[in-house]
Amino acid sequence: MLVESPPEPRAEAPPAPPGRRAIRAVGLLLSLVVLVLVASASIAIGAKELSLAQVWHGLFEDTGGYGDVVVAERLSRTLLGLLAGAALGLSGAVLQALTRNPLADPGLLGINAGASAAVVTAMTFFGVTSLSGYVWFAFAGAAAVGALVWVLGGSRGATPVRLALAGTAISAALYGYLQAVMITDQAALGKMRFWTVGSLASADNETILQVLPFLAAGTLLALSLARPLNALAMGDDTAKALGAHLNRTRALAMLAATVLCGATTAACGPIVFVGLMVPHIVRSFTGPDLRWILPYATILSPVLLLGSDVVGRIVARPSELQVGIVTAIIGGPVFIYLVRRRRTAQL
Repeated sequence: MLVESPPEPRAEAPPAPPGRRAIRAVGLLLSLVVLVLVASASIAIGAKELSLAQVWHGLFEDTGGYGDVVVAERLSRTLLGLLAGAALGLSGAVLQALTRNPLADPGLLGINAGASAAVVTAMTFFGVTSLSGYVWFAFAGAAAVGALVWVLGGSRGATPVRLALAGTAISAALYGYLQAVMITDQAALGKMRFWTVGSLASADNETILQVLPFLAAGTLLALSLARPLNALAMGDDTAKALGAHLNRTRALAMLAATVLCGATTAACGPIVFVGLMVPHIVRSFTGPDLRWILPYATILSPVLLLGSDVVGRIVARPSELQVGIVTAIIGGPVFIYLVRRRRTAQL
């Protein structure tokens, strides 16, 4: 005689009132509109001034002129910014949920620095020059540093500040290593110096096509983890009672963050604070439900990254300020504000 076992309880956050869900859905659509506007500005505005007619011809009526070439470069740059921004925002939101640490960020926890050190090692000591080759080094470096920070931060007894300190210390050591390598390898100095600050300027179609499968896979995996991460945020005992698989959820979340950070760093270099700032802003109006935080972070993080890139092109004309520098300038004060907020640091 077969006896049916009772169905496992599903790990879900309490449903929001219908009115609030409608407001969040409308907000998501408005965020998409803002993203389209910022992406359009990224194509139209740059260090080289173009008229709107030149931009239009570059997009829809290719004449082979100077403006068409510039627009094609900006289009690739914008597409990479969209992908990289979404990946950084998603990975930041996932890491904050996974570690229950409101200060978690791929840059702050040293994951970007680990990927950068691995890529520079691949370039300098193993002669790897193609993105398809050193992207695997980026994954390995990101995963190794993520695990090291978790151990140094106290593992299960980790606090937000201890994790941040461990990540900062490892990042400082790895950037010292990067500087030493660049000094000893004069031939690669120019390229590495440009790459290690984080930039979208080297974007091209080949780069986008090479990282797109990794970013798509990482994005789908991260979005699929919203419900189990919601359960994990309630504590291990409650998550188990709700039927969540703790180890599997943690492993998949770490895998998603590593793939997203590794691919982004391999393509653009280390870009910090995007994954810290945007999930915090999003959480302030969506609440703690990751089913809303993750989609919002996916849309609004590219807004911040592309907006910073546009600012960097304008303020340093006719040259450019790299986007990694702009996000660091914006993110530093935001980080200090978050640390000083007692409630945030104790989450």
